[in-house]
Amino acid sequence: MPYRRIDDIDFAALTQGPFHPSPDDWSDEVLYFLLVDRFSDGAERGYRDVDGALVAEGTTPPLTPADHGNAVRTEDDAARWREAGAGWAGGTLAGLRSKLGYLRRLGVTAIWVSPVLKQVAGQPTYHGYAIQDFLAVDPHFGTAAELRGLVADAHANGLRVILDVVLNHAGDVFAYAGDPRPVWTGQRYPVQGLRDATGAAVLPVGPVPAAYPDGGVWPAELQSTATFTGKGRIADWDRFPEYLEGDFENLKDIALGEGPADDYRPSAALLALVRAYQFWIAYADLDGLRVDTVKHLDPGAARFFASAVHEFAQSIGKERFYLVAEITGDRAFAFGTLDAVGMDAALGLADVQDRLEGTAKGVEDPSGYFALFRNSLQVGRESHAWFRDKVVTACDDHDQVRKGWWKARFAAGEPGRRLALVALAINATTLGIPCVYYGSEQEFDGEGGNDRYIREAMFGGEFGPFRSRGGHAFDEDHETFRQLSDILAVRRALPALRRGRQYLRPASADGVVFAMPAAPGVLPWSRIFAGREVLVAVNTDPNRVRTTWVTVDAGLHAEGTLLTCVYSSEPAFAGGRVSVSARNGRAVQLTVPPAGVVIYTDDDSSVTR
Repeated sequence: MPYRRIDDIDFAALTQGPFHPSPDDWSDEVLYFLLVDRFSDGAERGYRDVDGALVAEGTTPPLTPADHGNAVRTEDDAARWREAGAGWAGGTLAGLRSKLGYLRRLGVTAIWVSPVLKQVAGQPTYHGYAIQDFLAVDPHFGTAAELRGLVADAHANGLRVILDVVLNHAGDVFAYAGDPRPVWTGQRYPVQGLRDATGAAVLPVGPVPAAYPDGGVWPAELQSTATFTGKGRIADWDRFPEYLEGDFENLKDIALGEGPADDYRPSAALLALVRAYQFWIAYADLDGLRVDTVKHLDPGAARFFASAVHEFAQSIGKERFYLVAEITGDRAFAFGTLDAVGMDAALGLADVQDRLEGTAKGVEDPSGYFALFRNSLQVGRESHAWFRDKVVTACDDHDQVRKGWWKARFAAGEPGRRLALVALAINATTLGIPCVYYGSEQEFDGEGGNDRYIREAMFGGEFGPFRSRGGHAFDEDHETFRQLSDILAVRRALPALRRGRQYLRPASADGVVFAMPAAPGVLPWSRIFAGREVLVAVNTDPNRVRTTWVTVDAGLHAEGTLLTCVYSSEPAFAGGRVSVSARNGRAVQLTVPPAGVVIYTDDDSSVTR
């Protein structure tokens, strides 16, 4: 390490194993997405290590409420804080490794790690999506050995690792001749040259001398005039074939091949990238990949990649290696694309995220969110339970493409701040694979308006959360952290919350007239699996307690059956019981605290409270 050519890798030695096995069912997993640069720099003190012991060493103390806003008290301070958010903040793989205990105790089971491969030198691409060398880890993040060690320690702590990867484009590795930012018109533009380590486009397009590891593009198999489409940047993000062929602003589109999906002819660049990612799967013992910008890939290229990766992973014993496809757009488009390319789950569905947010805030009819999973025939599936491991659900993420020009996290302002747990509970206990965006368990607000502000540095530094500086937010005593941890423990204990069918339940204030729940108020739903029903209810009213009758399955509950509260955000309710009454078939009367969550079941024997 590092390798300069794909041909330098001894795959026979690399694939000897042993390798960490795949999960039985990915619907059992809970993802946690983080940007490595913004998560931990390893310099914190006053957090708990992997064994739960308080760490006294370190330079960065815990953030306190009094620290909120300490970075923006003057305009000069605020400008410095904003500027710090535009570039590298200092998070590392070693820092992430030191927080595995935090993540395990939160209750997540798989870490989705932002791209860590080497970025174009001298550019502030802390996010990792502007790769210059596909066979090296960026030194800002650490080393390949540290990536490998992180995954090994994660596995030892019961955590899987999904690495974010980029297939569609490389970083800004070359400059066009003339206009530096030409717009896609369908024709190729002349190239001035590949960039050297200073950013100057002085290297010839072709083989790059080994003396320039920070210039051009690597591995050497990508050093060809045929590697890039060279057609300029995308202006219309929905026009075909512009959205397939154009550059992502200054990120250079890679020519992956040509032909229909059933008879696709992969380019040399695609073959090299497939082999590069197979290397990382084996070297680091990864459990899955999140594939960036699948919408912008030729379907044939995405299918070729998925097939090659799945086969390779199976050959080393990873039978259910997971490929999560980022597919922005509506549900029908996303699942059509997912079927066409052969990946395992879709992520980034605008209607899922928007409706989840609106439902949790009590400003949208909740039936809209639940119908996304109910109407399975619209995507050619007979049972809505099909969705359980085919869609990754979240209410926050790092770019919020769906929100356009003004972006903020769910907990920004009111009522989002008080309803943060409601959103996380809906995400954790409804169909799909839930994904927690880093800091949501600490109620980060991401206020500011663009991508920069929803990517706060959890470790503090110069760009800390809540417009702060110098305090970390790894607070396991935070109320939302503790409540989410309890909810995820119940999810682990009850298969219905992971694998069950899902039903939005009619409710009634008087126990006589029942109707589908309205917003704001009590929102109840059931998950049913193997003859067991789990009833979940949230209160989207942040101001007052709500009591309502809720329908349950008449075929599973006789009149007088007792359901036990195995979780409540109000501890006084936990352990309480409600009796099934002969109303609307069968119903129980639930009381839910303001902005609260309750979970009931007729079998609490597997739940440890």
